[in-house]
Amino acid sequence: MQKLEVFGANKLKGEINISGSKNASLPILAATLLTNKKVYLNNLPKVKDIETMISLLRSLGSKTKFNKKNLIVDNSKQNKNFASYNLVKTMRAGILVLGPLLAKFGRAKVSLPGGCAIGTRPVDLHLKALSKLGVKYKIIQGYIHATAPKGLIGTKITFSKISVGATENLIIAATLAKGTTILKNCAIEPEIKDLTNFLIKLGCNLKWLSNRTIRIKGVKNIHEIKYSVMFDRIEAGTYLVAAAATEGNLRIKKVIPEIIKTEINILKRIGAKIILKKNQIHIYGNKTIRNTNIKTAPYPGFPTDLQAQIMVLLCKANRKSLIKEDIFENRFMHVSELNRMGAKILIKGNKALIEGNIKFTAAELMATDLRASVSLILAALTTRGKSIINRIYHLDRGYENIEKKLKRVGAKIRRIN
Repeated sequence: MQKLEVFGANKLKGEINISGSKNASLPILAATLLTNKKVYLNNLPKVKDIETMISLLRSLGSKTKFNKKNLIVDNSKQNKNFASYNLVKTMRAGILVLGPLLAKFGRAKVSLPGGCAIGTRPVDLHLKALSKLGVKYKIIQGYIHATAPKGLIGTKITFSKISVGATENLIIAATLAKGTTILKNCAIEPEIKDLTNFLIKLGCNLKWLSNRTIRIKGVKNIHEIKYSVMFDRIEAGTYLVAAAATEGNLRIKKVIPEIIKTEINILKRIGAKIILKKNQIHIYGNKTIRNTNIKTAPYPGFPTDLQAQIMVLLCKANRKSLIKEDIFENRFMHVSELNRMGAKILIKGNKALIEGNIKFTAAELMATDLRASVSLILAALTTRGKSIINRIYHLDRGYENIEKKLKRVGAKIRRIN
């Protein structure tokens, strides 16, 4: 099993190009199932979750081919509607093929998904909303058996809570439904806006009526298109935190700063100096890190996917801080590992009380999920000595060439067997 070896105490300096967004690419790849024509996708990140989704598409009959930096998806002979547990078990986004398969074939058999063990993240929101479009379903031996006897029929749906996955699945499904669908209380993460931009370019009829309400009119004809996926805002945020934690000097390139202004404002509040340009963020880490209180929230709030990373920074702050996790109920599993490195963090329900004023010490560590993995790297980068991070397969699900990117800006990090 592979591990990462990290030697800390170097200030990160230089440039990092941000990859395409994993969380935008996954629903877009699922949405390609809607069409039998070719789709050309650019700027996909080379991470394990994308490889898994492409394998899932192939298992459904899609033909895929990389042409230079483009992925070509050809569904002219795509005719299967069974998504196997073997492909969905490691990736939460596997559930996103349910909507397009039902829209296209009127039936689907899709495994209940896996992914990081950071909370229950039930699919009942997806299923309840799809049932309002005319879907009948049963869950048998870990599989969703779903049919739409009369096809999908547009209606008005209000989500009981904001859910990124359910919003994506219903938007994709409704594009081919008969009539008009109105979805209310939608998630509005930038990745969802990227998905709707892709679908509009594909020939679907979508319009945002207000901040969290979208109207979808079903269509029959869909185009062949070329589309470039947005940047990965969580990767960008991770490297911004890395610069702040190591008193670094980094230029984060190939980004749209406006999309991550919440994260930028919090880093400024903590003490980082940040200069914004059109597609670039220049950050200077400060020796003094100020404390603050943060709560995770749906976009445009602070993202839960950056909670573990910002916690590392707040461990080094001048006074006590608090993080309230309002998205997932089990997303503090990295805390025990950070405490082993010298942090003083107390968990009370969905709140993490962070003592501050600590210096991390090198240790051998165990990653528990994707974002926890990278938080341990960030902590290790600030220590003097060698840290070993085990179970880095989590990391490979969402970060493209992370050790290579960090090496280029001065980190001492390597992958070992």
